[in-house]
Amino acid sequence: MSDRELLDLTRRLVGIASHEDETAAGDAVESWLRSETDAAVERDPDGNVIARRNPGGSTALALVGHHDVVPPADRQTTDTGEYVIEERDGRLYGRGVADMKGALAACLFAFRDAEIHDDLELVLASFVEEEHGGIGARAAIDRGFAPEFAVVAEGSTGYSAPDDRPTTAVTDVAVAHRGRRGSTIVASGESAHASEIDAGENAVYRACDAVDVVRDLPAPGATVLGKRLAGSITVTEIEGGTAMNVIPDRCTVTVDERTVPNDRTPLERVETIDGVEWRVDGDLPPMACSNESFADAAIAAARAVHEQDPDAGTPERVTKPHATDAGWLASAGTACVVCGPAEPGEAHTETESVSIDVLDRCRGIYRALAGREFAEHVLREREADRS
Repeated sequence: MSDRELLDLTRRLVGIASHEDETAAGDAVESWLRSETDAAVERDPDGNVIARRNPGGSTALALVGHHDVVPPADRQTTDTGEYVIEERDGRLYGRGVADMKGALAACLFAFRDAEIHDDLELVLASFVEEEHGGIGARAAIDRGFAPEFAVVAEGSTGYSAPDDRPTTAVTDVAVAHRGRRGSTIVASGESAHASEIDAGENAVYRACDAVDVVRDLPAPGATVLGKRLAGSITVTEIEGGTAMNVIPDRCTVTVDERTVPNDRTPLERVETIDGVEWRVDGDLPPMACSNESFADAAIAAARAVHEQDPDAGTPERVTKPHATDAGWLASAGTACVVCGPAEPGEAHTETESVSIDVLDRCRGIYRALAGREFAEHVLREREADRS
């Protein structure tokens, strides 16, 4: 396979608008799989595309991506609504090149080209609505999607490097990432005329008391396979009152919490304040790789590919601050790592871009990890466990 083939497929996928309707992008992924592989290809009722090589193998490894994107900025579309794609200085620019159609293209070629063991089922999954809370992944899991292992191709490149990292950033392997729990504190009171403050109960004051509780709560933290993952908690919005001369009877506070595996901030403590209730609005799960041997295999594959470029550096285990579909898969029992070409600060930006060389590197990592050596390693471990 040539670099140009990978670049051409990336450009093709990126050129398909998929921020409002992923159907056409899913069609392109499905069509490519049917024409380029002999895999069993399925398009489920939600629009997820799932392909399997050697279905029924005793061990399943999935290469996981998604084909939806966030809405493009004005500069990323033409007057007719088409996505703008530019290539310059060894990078490809456009909505979705980093998050994550470039990585998806790399997964597709690795899925096609990997030499797999007779006992390995290799799966390619491209989900819908990852950008809307992992709707596609959750639906697939509910239907029984449960690979033993998964490589989620979200960004991990440059995560171990300092801020002044070299141009050719290392593609690391994330063994954990944070989740996100969004919640609302609702403070209730009793309205009255502001000239008679004792006649009412000020909901804003109660909300401020709740904010003080939040400020004093410890942020969660966890250590996963030797790497520290720190959570966070902060108030991001507050709203209350109807007029300058009316004591407010309601005030709401929005809280953003970045969660870690096996720990949560005890936000329910705000309910010890009279008139205060707390509700969870959304909860994207964190991820922790549950199988250290799998993490080691992913690092080994990444390092083997990096050795082909003496200037590329050495991949490391890292953690990732953003939630991905790996959280949903890990919650369902799949051992996950995150490994992909996107670098910190690229996704969802007006200048989103990806290194063309790193795209090809990731294709090599995915292909290496899906190769016979990994399956043989897993099978040897199973035999050792049984004995």
